[in-house]
Order: sequence, then structure tokens, then C-alpha cells
Amino acid sequence: MKKEKLEPMLIGCLKNYNKQQFFKDLIAGIIVAVIALPLSIALALASGVGPNEGIYTAIVAGFLISLFGGSRVQIAGPTAAFATIVAGIVATDGLDGLMMATIFAGIILLVMGFLRLGSLIRFIPYTITTGFTAGIAMTIIIGQLKDFLGLTYPAGTKTIETLDKLKAVIANSHTLNTQALIVGIICVIILVAWPLVPRIGEVVPGSLIAVFAGIFMVKGLHLHVNTIGDLYTIKSGLPTFHVPVLHFNEMNHIISNGTTIAILAAIESLLSCVVADSMINSHHRSNTELIAQGIGNIGSALFGGIPATGAIARTAANIKNGGRTPIAGMIHAVVLVLVLIILMPYASLIPMPTIAAILFLVAYNMCGYKTFIHLIKTAPKSDIFVLVVTFALTVCFDLVMAIAVGMVISCLLLMKRLADETSVEGWVYYDPETDPDDIELKHVPDNVRVYEISGPMFFGAADAITSITLEESTKVLVIRMRAVPALDASAMHSLEDFTKGCLKKGVKLVFSHVNEQPRKTMKKAGFIDLVGEDLFLDHIDEALEKAKEIA
Repeated sequence: MKKEKLEPMLIGCLKNYNKQQFFKDLIAGIIVAVIALPLSIALALASGVGPNEGIYTAIVAGFLISLFGGSRVQIAGPTAAFATIVAGIVATDGLDGLMMATIFAGIILLVMGFLRLGSLIRFIPYTITTGFTAGIAMTIIIGQLKDFLGLTYPAGTKTIETLDKLKAVIANSHTLNTQALIVGIICVIILVAWPLVPRIGEVVPGSLIAVFAGIFMVKGLHLHVNTIGDLYTIKSGLPTFHVPVLHFNEMNHIISNGTTIAILAAIESLLSCVVADSMINSHHRSNTELIAQGIGNIGSALFGGIPATGAIARTAANIKNGGRTPIAGMIHAVVLVLVLIILMPYASLIPMPTIAAILFLVAYNMCGYKTFIHLIKTAPKSDIFVLVVTFALTVCFDLVMAIAVGMVISCLLLMKRLADETSVEGWVYYDPETDPDDIELKHVPDNVRVYEISGPMFFGAADAITSITLEESTKVLVIRMRAVPALDASAMHSLEDFTKGCLKKGVKLVFSHVNEQPRKTMKKAGFIDLVGEDLFLDHIDEALEKAKEIA
């Protein structure tokens, strides 16, 4: 298989670049920037940081990932998948702890890319990605209930974990702000209905309309509803370079959090690339994309941003509006710089229920409830179990535990399925003088028994060989292994013990059609020398002839 180039996709795109495509990329970049503006602010607030950090992430990471990325159309920035993780890190380790974890995650992503580990992402089962994606969506919804309902919490209320947030919502439900709820509901209606408006609904994002509507309701009608400016400080200047302070006593947290961010960034970005490939009939470079994600996250952290990855919704919007090269993603970042300088102070007017409404829609779009329900209805019970466990652990604990436990359960179930597929069956014997001719049946000499092994021989099915029973008259045992693709050390050990037991009883073994991998394992273990190389035949007819000679 040809090795994937570690070359940014931008280089190839520029070779045949023209003015017409630049104009399309320009329009797409501007539209995506308009979409990204309210989303970046909303996702930053959901992550426990200020609105500026969200814009910084979209600008720095968005530009760098497009510049160095392995996808033609990927748009990167803050995403909902990181919201709960980042909020937890900020609450326990502060902004410097988050920056160090993000830089560490960037380094991991760089190493993964240079070691060409991008293809390993495909080994994460679909049930796990569906489960944790739905779980993240649920945590976002629960996390935004406070602002949507306009609740007031007593000082010192602990709301780091998702279940803590849910308990706090229930405990303080009596502080419901009806005006905030009305603003939130109207914004949700706008977000759902706006895309249905002919023509303009496809060009102008509903989130932007919801923002303007929210500002009008709160400021124009003088409603008592919290805005971003009431809770956060907003700056209009460009992001500044900042190196976080490293405390060695926090290294355990940094490594753990950084690994979590890196794994999620890799999964999300490559999934986004796969979706984009299907939309434009292209092929991304997974390892190059991981390198770009590493560079983008390091850059984001050093300029005051938060973790970033490929954003499926913004990438789809880029494609839909004509973007076909990384230039569109770079233009989107440049437009956001202009917005940051000129319009950022006005972000303080955005009501918090509007932000919550936008995040509700983000959560709805990412949860994949139709896929979740379809899997519940159609998947095997074991897969449903993995799906539900991953979802529950994501909501109740965290993403790392969800993925780790989901992978362990999936691996155990896979091993069970493989073991169930491994069988050792004896041949049906017949007498050519009394039984009708059948070209599928072969005559087996007297005192010879034939067993055929099917399926992989590994530790989960290592004892399958012991099911072979031999009559006292048996002098030669033929083992046919044409359907054995793999043999591991545990199965090799069982086969050795079985063979030694046969040899002690005076029963010789003849092997037929041993495939390449099992044969290499046998040779390395000295098993072929134990049995005799001349007793390994390529075809069953040869094996039966050999057995007849020595019987």
C-alpha cells in the first residue's frame, strides 16, 4: 500500500488555482465566518471561558489547520465535543492548566501524525463514537439549562460535573426567570424556523438572526435578563502571545487532560474529514491532518485560545457555499480577525438565553438521535450494550472513562465472537464400496483420522484443539488448517501440548494447507521441527497420501 504524503493539501490545491475558485472560496469563507462567530462565542462560554477565547481559537487554530491540513475543505475551531471537558479542566486547573494540557495534546497529535497513526482511528467502533457523541450532546443541554431558565444559584454551588449541574437545576428551579425563558424559547423557534425561509434562510445563518432578536428583546424591551457583558469581560484587541506557567506538581493532570484532548481532537477531526470527503468525492490525508491539528492546538493555546478540531457543521457549510480549497478556511479566520477588531464589543449585548438556545440546537444536530434509535432497534444486543454504556458513562462521568470502558467491552465481545467462530470438526467417513460416489468426499485410509480447524486460533479459542478425540486404533492424525488465518502464542502452546500428547501415544500428525502467518509462528516456536517438516503438506490429497504411507 502506498504511503500517504505528509504534505499539506494546500500545496496541491494551489497548482491549478484560478480566480474563479478564489471568488468561490472568498464567499464561502465569509459565510462560514458569519456562522462561526456566534457559535465560537457560545461554545467558549459553554467551556467555562470568556467569549474572546472562542474567537481566538477560531482565528488561530482555524487558520493554521487550514494552512497545514490534510483536507481540502476542513473548517476548524472550538466545537461542542470539547465543551464539558474544557469546562472541567478550567474549573480544576485554571486557564494556565488548560493551556498546558492543550499544548501537550498538540504534541501528542504531532507525534501521532509523524508516526502515521491516523489510520488507527478506524478501529474505534461506530457504537462508541455514536454513544459518546450523544452523551456529549446531553451534557451540553444539561449545562445550558441554568442560562435558558434564568436560574440563580447560591454562592459556592458546585457545578463541575454534569450530574452536579442537573442537581443544581432541580434544587434551584424555584428561581426561574420567566423573561429569560421567553427569550430562550423565542430564540429556539427562530433557530428552527429560519432555515425554512426561502433563499435568505440558506444564506444568512439562523444563529445570527437569533442573536439580533435576543438583543432587541432584552435591550429594546428592557427585560431583566443576563447578557454576556453582565457576566464576562470582552476585549476587542488581537490575541497576544502568552506562554503558560508550568508547575511540575500538576504534570499528572496535564498529561491526563492532554491525552483526552488529543484523542478527541483526532477522532472528531478525522470523522469530519470523512464526512467532507463523501460530500466532495475527495480523499483526505489523515496523518497530515493530525499534524495540522497538533500545530493548530499549540498555536491556539499560545494565543489564549482553547482546544480546537474539525467542525462538521462549519465544514459542511463551507462545501455547500462553494469552498473547495483550504483558502476558504484561511479567509474565514481573516474575516473573524476583522470582526474581532470592529464588532467584538457588541457581543456583550447578547443575552445568555440566546447563547443557550444556540447550544441547544448544536447539541440537537450533533446527538444523532436517529442513528442512536436505529442502532437500538437493529444492532446486536452486545453492540447495544456498548452504545448505552458509552452514552451513560459520558454523561455521568467523563469521555475518557466512556471511551476506555467502551473499547474494553468491544474488544472482549470481539474476542468472544471470534472464539465462537473457531471450530474443530472431524470429517465424515464413508466406504467407497457401499456409499454412493460423491466428489466432495475423500476416502480416508484405515487408522487415519482427519480434523479440520476453521477460524482464528488465538487465546480466546486456544482450548478448541483439545476437543479432538482419538480412537485407540488411530495411528495418524491429519489436521487441515486451510481456514485458519492466524495463530497466536496461546493457541500455539495448546497445539504443542496436544501434539506432544499424541506423540507419546504413538500417533503421528500430518498438517495440511497451513497458511503463511500460522506457519511462521510454528517455525519460530520450533513446532515444525518437532513434528517434521516433511509432514506439512500443501494439499489435503498430499496429506492423505502421506498419512497412508506412515499409518
